[in-house]
Amino acid sequence: MRTLRLPTLSIPAVAFASLMAGCTAMSPVTGGKAPTGLKVTSSAFADNTTIPAEHAGVGDCGGKNVSMPVAWTQLPAKAKSVAVLLWDPDGAAGLGVSHWVAYNIAAERGQLKAGETGGFTVGTNVAGAIAYRGMCPPVGDHPHHYVLTVVASDLAPDALPAALTRDALLAALKGHALGGQSVVGLYSR
Repeated sequence: MRTLRLPTLSIPAVAFASLMAGCTAMSPVTGGKAPTGLKVTSSAFADNTTIPAEHAGVGDCGGKNVSMPVAWTQLPAKAKSVAVLLWDPDGAAGLGVSHWVAYNIAAERGQLKAGETGGFTVGTNVAGAIAYRGMCPPVGDHPHHYVLTVVASDLAPDALPAALTRDALLAALKGHALGGQSVVGLYSR
């Protein structure tokens, strides 16, 4: 087997550190300012922390089946609507579980409150219901990761039909998505 040797460059440590710091803090598109873009948060939990039980399914799941609050800021200029998706990539033995598909949400709305149900379209969840489905990972599993994603689009808030599944919504957003961002919460029982 041959080994390929590449020439090495000698860069003083201070200059290299400066160069690398500039790579994360500067953006040619923003003229040297820190990057901006769609930001997603939930007042119920911080990124990579535990989701409160009230957002889990009822009964043995430990919760009240209340949809979680989600807020978005810094949308792309041409955004007219957003979609909100809640996905558990750890569920169904790693095949993933769709807990919430919400769309036709006016971009300027800026948020959905916990348990809110009006003024937007709810799609079909993993159980085939047109509703939010609270988390319910198997007892004893490591905490599952619940990815709460907001996708901004150039579609009008009434453009898409009712009862779309996650996959159908993603297909409908192709060519219309302007950007997306997620916050991840953890839940186990």
